[in-house]
Amino acid sequence: MPGTRQKRIFSFVQAAELLPEVRQLTEQAISSVASLRARAEAGEAAAELQRQADRVVQDWMLALQQRGVEVKGLWLIDFDNGSGYYCWSWPEPALEYYHSYEDGFGGRMRIH
Repeated sequence: MPGTRQKRIFSFVQAAELLPEVRQLTEQAISSVASLRARAEAGEAAAELQRQADRVVQDWMLALQQRGVEVKGLWLIDFDNGSGYYCWSWPEPALEYYHSYEDGFGGRMRIH
């Protein structure tokens, strides 16, 4: 099926090693969106700039999904570990949280 991605299971080490790249992609996307919003607030064509910002977010999501990461919200991602998720949200400095499949973000527990 086109566009179908195979589920990827991460060890903690694998997820932690990928996190710097995830943080960089996220920081670039946030910066781009902020720049587009500032231009819209300055009076430029808001509808076109919103479309561009939406494209930045979609590209961010796709880039992470291609790496096997699950996007759960804006600047919020999970690494599936086979029994739950290692959870990361911008601007957290490291991979510090885990939650079960059932609990979701509200059930996050600190790893260390």
